[in-house]
Amino acid sequence: MSESILSIRGLRKQYASGTDALKSVDLDIKRGEIFALLGPNGAGKTTLISIICGIVTPSGGEVLIDGKNWQRHFREARTRIGLVPQELTMDVFEPLISTVSFSRELFGRRPDPKRIEEILRELSLWDKRKTILKELSGGMKRRVMIAKALAHDPDILFLDEPTAGVDVELRRDMWNMVRRLREHGTTIILTTHYIEEAEEMADRVGVINKGELILVEEKTELMKKLGRKVLHLQLAEPLAAIPPTLAEWNPRLSEDGSTLTYEFDAKAERTGIPSLLTAMRDAGIAFKDLDTHQSSLEDIFVGLIHHSKAAA
Repeated sequence: MSESILSIRGLRKQYASGTDALKSVDLDIKRGEIFALLGPNGAGKTTLISIICGIVTPSGGEVLIDGKNWQRHFREARTRIGLVPQELTMDVFEPLISTVSFSRELFGRRPDPKRIEEILRELSLWDKRKTILKELSGGMKRRVMIAKALAHDPDILFLDEPTAGVDVELRRDMWNMVRRLREHGTTIILTTHYIEEAEEMADRVGVINKGELILVEEKTELMKKLGRKVLHLQLAEPLAAIPPTLAEWNPRLSEDGSTLTYEFDAKAERTGIPSLLTAMRDAGIAFKDLDTHQSSLEDIFVGLIHHSKAAA
């Protein structure tokens, strides 16, 4: 078996208007990983997922699931994929258990009431199983969408902005459920606006902007490679301005003059901190406290998007 369960090659989508929604995307998804696809609105996240799931027709390129072309083996591919879409789309007059059971059979799986019960209990839906869908809250409807996607036991699960507009409790429940699914071998690809979601769960992160995949990296490596550290120095006495002798370190002074902030590359051989502190001592600037802060995935993401816009 190949390490990659999903291989995307030269995938393009151009709409009749001439808009390039995807520009020759190449991506390999490893079996059993959690992959987070980050990008601003309109970046191409949903288009990419919709093509893989057979909802949108690509303009070019191919998708391979375990080495098989997903268009030539469409029925098999679709059985192996589960999708939780961004929009809530359900037959609102159906009882909850009926719509989830129907989803299982729709993808060619035999009826399995025991499995459906397991899924509904996992998502805290069992007590609501006879409830008509239109009577459920937004958060509960989101849980039903996940149950429908899991009903046929897919190998690959796509979560398109799964926690957009849901409460913190449901978000935590979903994160826990995603981890359990991964433990059972499910490969999970999620798109998200919530940086902390990717930081919390993903093994690898891809950043997409204007239809181009601008970076794919192991999350820990990405944060190591691009993460910068910030040194905060609480001054003993406020400064009116930064003295010229400190200019080469380009520190920032807080509005009240009480804190100096210096940004540095944590991986560099020379961070510049010792020489900065020496220069401060020589200038008669004392500090009473200091701390460092590692940049988050959000800082990195914003920096990457800004860089790709500047290069465009």
